[in-house]
Amino acid sequence: MSNTADETTGLRLKYIATICAGSFLLFLVQPMVARMALPRLGGAPAVWNSAMLVYQALLLGGYAYAHFIGRFLPRTQAIVHLSGFALAALMLPIGLIATDPPVNASPFVWVPWLFTVSIGPLFFMISAQAPLMQRWFSLSGGHNPYPLYAASNLGSFGGLIAYPLIVEPFLPLDGQRMLWSIGYAIVLLLIILCAITLPRVNTQQAAAVETVVAPSTKTFLYWILLAAVPSGLMLSTSLHLTTDIVAMPLLWVLPLGLYLLSFSVAFAENRTLANLIAKLAPFILVFAAACVFANTAKFTFLYASLGLLMLFAVSAALHGEMFARRPDPQHLTRFYLAMSIGGVVGGIFCALIAPVIFNWGYEYPILIAASALLLSQQSLFGNRLLGDASIRVRRSVSIVAVALIISQVAGGFLWEKAPDFVPMIAVFIVFMLAIFTMGRRIVFALCIVMLMLAGGGWSRLQLSIKPGVMTRSFFGIYTVGTNPSGDRSLIHGTTLHGVQMHGSDKRERTPTTYYGPQSGVGLALRAASSLFGTDARISVVGLGAGTLACYAEPKQSWRIYEIDPAIVKIASDPKQFTSLSKCLPSVPIIVGDARLMLAREPAASADILIVDAFSSDSVPMHLLTREAFETYGKNLAPGGVLMIHISNRYLALEPVLAAGAKQGWTTRVREFRTTEADRDNNLTDSNWVAFAREPATLAMLEAVHPADRWREIKGRSGFAAWTDDYGSILPIIKMKKED
Repeated sequence: MSNTADETTGLRLKYIATICAGSFLLFLVQPMVARMALPRLGGAPAVWNSAMLVYQALLLGGYAYAHFIGRFLPRTQAIVHLSGFALAALMLPIGLIATDPPVNASPFVWVPWLFTVSIGPLFFMISAQAPLMQRWFSLSGGHNPYPLYAASNLGSFGGLIAYPLIVEPFLPLDGQRMLWSIGYAIVLLLIILCAITLPRVNTQQAAAVETVVAPSTKTFLYWILLAAVPSGLMLSTSLHLTTDIVAMPLLWVLPLGLYLLSFSVAFAENRTLANLIAKLAPFILVFAAACVFANTAKFTFLYASLGLLMLFAVSAALHGEMFARRPDPQHLTRFYLAMSIGGVVGGIFCALIAPVIFNWGYEYPILIAASALLLSQQSLFGNRLLGDASIRVRRSVSIVAVALIISQVAGGFLWEKAPDFVPMIAVFIVFMLAIFTMGRRIVFALCIVMLMLAGGGWSRLQLSIKPGVMTRSFFGIYTVGTNPSGDRSLIHGTTLHGVQMHGSDKRERTPTTYYGPQSGVGLALRAASSLFGTDARISVVGLGAGTLACYAEPKQSWRIYEIDPAIVKIASDPKQFTSLSKCLPSVPIIVGDARLMLAREPAASADILIVDAFSSDSVPMHLLTREAFETYGKNLAPGGVLMIHISNRYLALEPVLAAGAKQGWTTRVREFRTTEADRDNNLTDSNWVAFAREPATLAMLEAVHPADRWREIKGRSGFAAWTDDYGSILPIIKMKKED
């Protein structure tokens, strides 16, 4: 089939529109369905790991399906695909089926079933779009279908940023469902227009059968490897940025967006930019490797920017290597099948395996080292540095040995009391060795490893080896620190979650940080007996280091809800923190998503309900919706008090709570601002909001400690309350970070 220039341009535009629209919907559906499922399923990691596996399996299935039907005649492919698309459309408008999980249901069984039954056919058909439409473009007489994958990823990027920036802030879930369903219908029409261009017979295959050899198994596996490393690097970069640099909301969009844009660069027809990035990628990798283990609050913007630049450069270079090794269009779907498998491998390694086998984000430096092995490199010095083949191995071993020794000097192993400038010089020397060995992949990769160790890696490994210092779960990475005076701190990512003072029994029982005696929650718990009697019932959402337990009085009844078993283990271990063991040794701790657990409790089962369940600086939105407040109201006794912690560096949460309070709540805000003496006693600034159905309750609370002032809550004109159907964090992002 031969087309004129105008026909080829029209054909290309038609297929670009179809591919972009499908990819846009693919990246729109995942956050949308997660938003739908959160109130029903909660935020437990088993739920979202299961959901991720469903997405990955359906995506891989879609690519496998595109590869499978490629063996049929072109018109047969069109009939099969359009029939499948039309059948899947019977499930529109998209959404989860109306059923709730059984009380004892396993998320590893129930969640895949729910997602597969609810969105499986629709997601499956949309996921096959990119490779199948490229195959059809080639069959229809289009030349070089691979650059169309660049268009696919532009569509994916559009869907990625459209949801948090446009769709979620302006549309409730019902509107989102309708928007996606309309998009699905548009894609179906575009597919019909593309199907019309297909020939009746596969003339391309008939002409190529004698000359085109199928890619070897080795090549197929290499494609998988080239795809797996950037996929894993994208996920590990997201974790690294939010854990060790800055826990900003929506930060995850940047790594994923750059990962998608790397495909657009790597698969572009014009190779100028792709070739330039491939040459620069090893240099960028060296600079980024030197900062992987940097343990400082300074230069966070620089470190974050360097990490993102490295991700983009490495992804573009490795994807460009895939593009350079692409097969004839006849085997196009096999190529994309390998790419999909690689994406799944990288995702499973970072999301499922790494949290189990590592107590820190070690997958990040591992994938950086893997990138150093895979990147194409040119030596700055030709063969002069390592010499001819007869002495190359010996010199390579010597260079790596020198890099290892110098990295240990930087780590303080060989010179414990070295002046401050010595580690800096040592890091610089290893840095230069990595530059000099560029072009020799194995030696270069080993020097990159030594550079990461020199830049703080040895210190991190020492912390990992010490029992009880670092713990990792599917929720994050926790570090238990001890200062020279013996005080213990619990840090989640970059956020302090509790401090326990040591030195005496009184100090160990003294509440600190956000929970001090003059904080909002401290005032409420100190007033509990006055408000509700000596047998007050207190429920706490969020355990932390167990600090609040030290407010417990003998006849009170306490219950604690905690979603992360790792936190329960840390707080319950007297070798780590003693607040629970000394103040509430037998307190019931219910593990699970607090909103789901509270909904199962008897009505009016708590006099004071404390919600302090933020993970690092992120917000579990489903705990602040109108429906969540209804659950809290049901759980509270008449005249009860709800306390919600809203201290946050990046989000102004007060308007959210002010809007939610309009459903029959009276509110007061306690802002506690520390003095230098307070900070010396491990107290921190905090904002707590008190809610009650009866105004008299909060008046009594204020009267118990009249010297400690409360104020009116500050709403925002036109701000709509969050609901399970609508909510966005964009309007509440602070323009300036608060320390």
